[in-house]
Amino acid sequence: MVEDFAGQPIDLDGILFLVGVQELGQGYRTFKKDEKLGLLHIALCTLLEPEGIYNFVGKDEDGWPHFEQTSKLPHLSADEQQLLVKRALIKYFQVNPIG
Repeated sequence: MVEDFAGQPIDLDGILFLVGVQELGQGYRTFKKDEKLGLLHIALCTLLEPEGIYNFVGKDEDGWPHFEQTSKLPHLSADEQQLLVKRALIKYFQVNPIG
């Protein structure tokens, strides 16, 4: 991904934001603070859906996807949570390649 961002570093939250924008499907625009948090939520739900933790239930009238939690996350340390998300991102990008 570094190559796609002209060598600029991108952190995990930045990658999650981009996944959220992609999954929202409305293209990039300026988002309000609460919308940015919503995009991170969309990304996490999308990434954890294949793990059986969330299930997509549909989109609202504004086109925002909604999910329901179908199982509890296991108790994980912060490092373990980050590893879970990183592994889910790898799987996501294997199915949804960049560019």
